[in-house]
Amino acid sequence: MAGLEEYLLFLAKGLTVVALVVAAVGMILNSLRWERPPGIDGGQLTARPLNRHYHQLDQSVLAATEGQRAARRYARKAARARRRRDDPERPRVYVLDFVGDMRASRAQTLREEVTAILSMARAERDAVLLRLDSQGGTVPGYGLAASQLARLREAGIPLTVSIDRVAASGGYLMACVADRIVAAPFAVVGSIGVIGALPNFNRFLRRHDIDFEQHTAGEWKRTLSLFGENTDEAREKFRQDLESVHRHFKGFIQRYRPALDLDQVATGEYWLAEEALGLGLVDELGTSDDWLLRRRDDHRLVQLRYRHREPFGQRWLKAAQGALGSRLQRLR
Repeated sequence: MAGLEEYLLFLAKGLTVVALVVAAVGMILNSLRWERPPGIDGGQLTARPLNRHYHQLDQSVLAATEGQRAARRYARKAARARRRRDDPERPRVYVLDFVGDMRASRAQTLREEVTAILSMARAERDAVLLRLDSQGGTVPGYGLAASQLARLREAGIPLTVSIDRVAASGGYLMACVADRIVAAPFAVVGSIGVIGALPNFNRFLRRHDIDFEQHTAGEWKRTLSLFGENTDEAREKFRQDLESVHRHFKGFIQRYRPALDLDQVATGEYWLAEEALGLGLVDELGTSDDWLLRRRDDHRLVQLRYRHREPFGQRWLKAAQGALGSRLQRLR
């Protein structure tokens, strides 16, 4: 029994060392990877035909309710309809999805999807649906994402944004670019405002006799500081910067939705879509599912998704973590 305990202890130590080595090597490879500019990272664009997906759903329901014979009849009918739908002159709807984080990191793939659409789409005939879900985040990130959508508007390609759950702050900055905004009744919309916050540890450092030095060139290179002593002038400058961003935010929205009463809606508040409809923040109540179903018979529906190729370090680390995890599972 003592020998078994010693063996298990030795095994645990060995696995700990292996885990540390895997983490260290992965971090080194990740930090040393070659940073490619956007667009040449070896990523891949995939296209999924949604009409076929809806027909498969119909066929499954028919098979369960009316039997396999009815399902086969429907499949033959759908095949004939698909051949008609494959007419190159048939209008297309390109479907994109954007689930946003704080940094709007999805903008890096959105730019590739928009570029692909601009190379294929026919102005005034084809259209784009963006299914948007975002609570907002950083100004540069969401500014870039909104600018990518503006490329579609400038090319004359009709853009609809569907909000099934939330498009707030930077999310609404993106949504306002659309020709039309459709939102589910209980979706959260608005929050046209700017926030900036950070803690200050200066008193903590002084209490523990820790000095902190910060040197800048340029009067306002730094306004508020995490560790330095903040002044009233620095706080006022920080507030002015927030107001400046808010003015640009409102100006951008006014450009695309000139009928909005910004004094009423640009207060930082948010509304459910049923209220937002009355304020002019959205144009229609509904879900992305209904929007697509209404167009399934007379449009080719194509979902696009661009996926970046992960750097070697990240792929190696994931593989090593997976192998280590499976080993640990077998030991339990």
